[in-house]
Amino acid sequence: MKGLFNIIVIALALIVAYSIYFFIFGNPDNFLDPTIKEQPKPGNLFGTIYTGGPLVGLLMALIIIAITFVFERHFSINKAKGKGNPEAFIRRVIDLLTQGDLDAALKACDEQRGSVANVLRSAIQRFKDVENDPEFSGEKKIAEVQRAIDESINLETPLLEKNLTILSTIASIATMVGLLGTTIGMIRAFQALAISGTVSAIQLSIGISEALYNTAGGLAGAIIGIVSYNFFTTKVDTFVYMIDEAILSVTQIFTVRIKK
Repeated sequence: MKGLFNIIVIALALIVAYSIYFFIFGNPDNFLDPTIKEQPKPGNLFGTIYTGGPLVGLLMALIIIAITFVFERHFSINKAKGKGNPEAFIRRVIDLLTQGDLDAALKACDEQRGSVANVLRSAIQRFKDVENDPEFSGEKKIAEVQRAIDESINLETPLLEKNLTILSTIASIATMVGLLGTTIGMIRAFQALAISGTVSAIQLSIGISEALYNTAGGLAGAIIGIVSYNFFTTKVDTFVYMIDEAILSVTQIFTVRIKK
């Protein structure tokens, strides 16, 4: 089920991209020769892009996929922050734990939700379970809390980093597909020149057009992929660092409480 969303996004992106390519860009009205569609009308952008070849459709699909996962990551990371400001929430929980009110801290976690709240809640709940258990020594109680924290982080961190590899992959693939289209376009241009023995402005322009539009599409996809990947990676790292700081503060409070 986890990969089903990705499969649906990729499939829909390909369908949408090639539908646009064939039915909008490839509309016969965009060409002087509507049957073979090799000569776009002067100034007709759609027809000109269509002459870039089928790889243009693939590049469009990659761009659509990248934009989709940009929005998906944005909403997912915002959801992971919870309902309120995570930094204010952490300060509130630490204040409640300092006062010794574990129940109020748990209630605050339930109200906040999100990754930070889930990690802190697991730590607080585990400490509450073992605090008065005579079978656990002071060090073992902290070890139990740390184990609960590690389990929670192992569940939450993959959700924060999910689909970032797709963005980085698109950045690489888009560049390669664009380069492939550029190469094919230049081969087609020089092949037309070799066959005719003379410079055919139409064939030469078609080949050059295919090369340039594939280059542009590949660069656009790569830029979106690289920028969004770096942006969200930085955002996730900052978020995880904030969780680590909160965990350290909570653990210190529990350690002091046990020693009293």
